[in-house]
Amino acid sequence: MQLIFIVILGAVLGFMYGSFTDGFIFSQDICLFAGITLIMPSLFKFKLGDIQLVWVHKVVLAKGFVLNYMILPFIALSLGFLTQDFGIVSGLLLISLLSGGGMVMHWIKKSSGDTSLGFLLLFINLLFISFSLLLLHVFAQYAAPYFDISYDSEISISRFNEAVITLLIVIPFLASRVVIWITPLVEVIEKYRRFISHISIFIILFYLFGLQNSQLLVDVYDFEPELIPISFVVVFFFYLFTYMVSKFMYNLDSAQERAAFWHSVTRYLTLALVISTFSVTTFGVSMLLPIMFAYIVQIPWAIYINKKVMHYS
Repeated sequence: MQLIFIVILGAVLGFMYGSFTDGFIFSQDICLFAGITLIMPSLFKFKLGDIQLVWVHKVVLAKGFVLNYMILPFIALSLGFLTQDFGIVSGLLLISLLSGGGMVMHWIKKSSGDTSLGFLLLFINLLFISFSLLLLHVFAQYAAPYFDISYDSEISISRFNEAVITLLIVIPFLASRVVIWITPLVEVIEKYRRFISHISIFIILFYLFGLQNSQLLVDVYDFEPELIPISFVVVFFFYLFTYMVSKFMYNLDSAQERAAFWHSVTRYLTLALVISTFSVTTFGVSMLLPIMFAYIVQIPWAIYINKKVMHYS
C-alpha cells in the first residue's frame, strides 16, 4: 500500500507542477536514471553461470515466451480494440509486452519461488525489450490506418530502439558488473534497496507526469472523459485474464514455475511509462491512461495473489 501512495503522490504532484509551470522537456537522461536506480540493482545477483538454467528449465521458459509474447498481447489487443482508441490499445499492448518489473523479485522471494531463475528471467526479459518495441512498431504500422492515424518513419517508435537498449540494458548491465566488485557499495545498495526503489519511482513519476506532453491529459478529460473509466475497465480485465491464463499454465507447487508465474502476472510498468513518454505524440496521450491505471490495479492484485492464492511450504 505504501508503493501505491508513492505512485499516486508522484503522479499527482508531477502533474500539478507541470500545470502551474511550463513543465519539463523530455530528456533521455530519465531513462539512464531508471536504468541505474531500478534495473542495475536487480542484476547484482545475476551470474553468467546462471545461463545454464535456460536449458535446465527450458519448458518453463518456453511457457513464459508463449504467454508473454503471444497470449498476453492477444488479450491486450482484443480488449484494446473494444475501446476504439489507438492510444489505449497501444498502451495496453506495451504493458502486455513488458514482463516482470522492479517488484517481481520481491514477490518471487515472498512466495518462496526460485530466485536464481527469477533473476535469469528478469535479465532475459530486459534483452527482449527491443523485440517488444518491434512488435509494438509492427502493430502501429498495420493498425494506424484503421484508426485514421499517420504513422511513418519520422514518428515511429522504432527510432528509439538504440537509446532504450543502451540506457536500459547495456549501461545498467555493465555498471552492475563493475559495482559488484565494490562490496561495501553493494551492501549499502542492498540494505536500502527498497528505499532507493521507492524514491526512484517517485522521482521518475514526478518527472514524467510533469512533462509538457503529460498536460495533454487535460484535453482527454475535457474532450473525451469517457476514455478514463474505459481505460480502467480494460486494464482490470487484462489483469484478470492474465492471472487466469497464468494460473492455468503454471504449476504453483513448483518453485521455478512460481518464479515464471510472477513474471507474467506483474508487468514492468515504470519501464512502460518511460517508453511511452518517447511516443506520446505518436500514439496519443491516451496511451498513458492504461499505464496509470495499471499501477493502481497491479500492486493490490499482487498482494491479494500472494496472500490468498499462493500455496507453498
